[in-house]
Amino acid sequence: MQVGVFAKTFPGSEPASVLAAVRDAGFAVTQFNLACAGLPSMPDAVPDDAISAIAAASDASGVALVVLSGTYNMAHPNKAVRNDGLRRLGVVIEAAAALSVPLVTLCTGTRNADDQWAYHPDNADPEAWADMADEMEKALQLAERHGVDLGIEPEQANIVTSASDAMRLIAEMGSKRLRIVLDPANLFERASPAEARAIVAAAVEHIAGHVAMAHAKDRLADGRFTTAGRGVVDFADFVARLKVSGFDGPLITHGLSAEEAPGVARFLKGLV
Repeated sequence: MQVGVFAKTFPGSEPASVLAAVRDAGFAVTQFNLACAGLPSMPDAVPDDAISAIAAASDASGVALVVLSGTYNMAHPNKAVRNDGLRRLGVVIEAAAALSVPLVTLCTGTRNADDQWAYHPDNADPEAWADMADEMEKALQLAERHGVDLGIEPEQANIVTSASDAMRLIAEMGSKRLRIVLDPANLFERASPAEARAIVAAAVEHIAGHVAMAHAKDRLADGRFTTAGRGVVDFADFVARLKVSGFDGPLITHGLSAEEAPGVARFLKGLV
């Protein structure tokens, strides 16, 4: 397992300085965001010189780019907004292919028109699932064309909320390009340590063989997110179960400050 961090944890819009900060904090791999190269996260285009600068920064720092963020609201109630997001996702997928990044992360979306990470009561409507699935089919066509995998992450506020939802979508899509990003803190809202451990354990068992990447953030007992190791998630148990399931991919932390990053790197390295 390779321990990494969101590149956006560190300030800056120059890939060289951002990836040097990733390395100096103790991480060998990163989830990159095009904002770290002075572009929008979901840009209209990625210039060739930006691709060159990102690749050079990765080589110089020794930090491998294992995933690229490509999130847009795949269940937005406005089809025109979804169409624009899909177009931009195509740009991100092309950039990932050019950089030999194997995975692009997605957001299965929400009916909340203002925030793709915010809950909406219509998320449970079958039409919301259908709109998201239609987007996913188109996204997978792009991914197949460029040889890139797509990662969906169960999130309580999104259409795909659970390991079961993720497996249902994978079955519906019938594509080996659709993989799972597993963040234990996104599998519940409020739980005791024992309850959280049981929920996470069941999820790891259910999706074994389909996980492309694990995330590492935490939750407090009151439901607020916190830095990995400070909440109710039993990360030692989580990592051990991932290993038993056969997972040996990147473990990427986020939801922390740049100042906290070196300590979290040491904490996670002590588990893997």
